[in-house]
Amino acid sequence: MILPSRSGDSAVSARRAEALGARLPPLLVAAQRVAATVAQGVHGRRRVGQGDSFWQFRPFLPGDAAGRIDWRQSARSDRAYVRETEWEAAQTVCLWRDGSPSMRWRSKAAATSKIERAELLLLALASLLLRGGERVRLIGAEARAVTGLDRLAEQVQHLRDDAAPGAAGLPPDTVLPRHSRAVLIGDLLAPLEQVQAVVGRMAAIPVTGHMLQVLDPAEALLPYEGRVRFEGLEREQHTLIPRVEGVREAYVKRLAAQQEGLAAICSAAGWGFSVHHTDHPPEAALLGLYTALAPEPGRR
Repeated sequence: MILPSRSGDSAVSARRAEALGARLPPLLVAAQRVAATVAQGVHGRRRVGQGDSFWQFRPFLPGDAAGRIDWRQSARSDRAYVRETEWEAAQTVCLWRDGSPSMRWRSKAAATSKIERAELLLLALASLLLRGGERVRLIGAEARAVTGLDRLAEQVQHLRDDAAPGAAGLPPDTVLPRHSRAVLIGDLLAPLEQVQAVVGRMAAIPVTGHMLQVLDPAEALLPYEGRVRFEGLEREQHTLIPRVEGVREAYVKRLAAQQEGLAAICSAAGWGFSVHHTDHPPEAALLGLYTALAPEPGRR
């Protein structure tokens, strides 16, 4: 059966597709450039395991089975060597970035908003992971993992376009693969009990991972002076403070307590936690994320 088309819906879809196509290339180019810079200074993600691909020779150690000795390699020196192979089973890394309204705020001290930096880091990390043969999927989008960065970028942009004005600042409750890893990127200013519930739910699957708090430099330092009116971005009421410098110390302590709480939640679950300010280069944060996902010795 052929149904009549709705021209209004078609026009809206066409405009959205055109806008999506215009925004994706700069984001992808920037992400790939950052990933390429970091890739020059890191080793591959290969690890020891039960695969067929040769990885390296290493000296025979006490406790190694004699049957693992590579006699041909050992005959070339006065030491016994073991032949190691690479574990070939890719892990799944589940990525999420906060799309709530507060992520779109930017002060004059930063050249980019928090959501722009979060998406840049997410795509750059995905680029590194895909190069290393890992599977990548986006939390909150299609359930299947993607094999191409273009497709992941489209999913990220669709999530931004479809975000409701009151979108939550934490990942949705969704089914994740067992023994996968997760990377959560956002300002992470939600109440600690809500963050605890999210991490606890993922850890029970079990999923391990890393949380990166992305903050504008003004959020970290509260550098304002005098009478300032603060407008709520996520349904909070507006607040007028006569002398901001008078509350700065209390504000900094409150933020430090939030970060200490986040770190404690992550530590209890075996996760990692770090902080990134948007006026700092993204390469250091990306390297930290990529290093945090490196498999632990003896684990697949």
